[in-house]
Amino acid sequence: MTITRVFHASAAAAIVVLALAGCTSAENESTSGDQIGGTLTVYAAASLSGAFDELAAQFEGQYPSLDVRPISYDGSSVLATQLIAGAPADVFASADESNMAKVVDAGRASDPEIFATNILQIAVAPDNPLEIASLADLADPDLTVIVCAAEVPCGAASTTLLDAAGVTLAPASEEQNVSAVLAKVKSGEADAGLVYRTDIAAAGDAVTGIPLDGAEKATNVYPLVALRDNSNVQAADAFVTFVLSDDGQKVLADFGFGAP
Repeated sequence: MTITRVFHASAAAAIVVLALAGCTSAENESTSGDQIGGTLTVYAAASLSGAFDELAAQFEGQYPSLDVRPISYDGSSVLATQLIAGAPADVFASADESNMAKVVDAGRASDPEIFATNILQIAVAPDNPLEIASLADLADPDLTVIVCAAEVPCGAASTTLLDAAGVTLAPASEEQNVSAVLAKVKSGEADAGLVYRTDIAAAGDAVTGIPLDGAEKATNVYPLVALRDNSNVQAADAFVTFVLSDDGQKVLADFGFGAP
């Protein structure tokens, strides 16, 4: 009887230990996300501003201990140059693969993931008073046309479409990011500008967008990566995963971006 009671007691104790171990494991799994804290620094292409502000807000809401710093938005070439020079950041989202490749080649990142696509439209004043309908119309010398600089993704895409259409422009200026192009059209400083359809959607009634035939021939592909030597590896990896998730992709789709 004594041996039997000892056996039963030992078995009961083992069951309790296993149960506690299971609870501890479950607790670790459920609270591991809560352990993501500190700060997260994101560099992102200017065309991503609305979508990434929303993504950052949702991501930060999942992790009470995490502070996502105000995102640094600019032309992808500008951001790539800063990162190659050693600017401290955790995540980089580019509007093209060529500028991302520069960051990878410099040793600051590896294995970027494609997370979105975008195409160009012509931005004009509300209701299109000058009746601009195509790229060919932009060659009118009486028009003030603004484009992105060639080294910026929207500029490279613009060059591809203009060359394919056989259109030569004499732009009033070449801007370092697409937001600057849109701003000049919105203010009336320019009659037209080549920007992304997502920028036109975000501008609401401030501009009218003119779709372009063959715009898909110059589709911009957006890669994203957690940078090496970042200060918050766990948060950077989690943010990339979130952007690629169904929830993240829904946010991007709501802002007009195409699927990867």
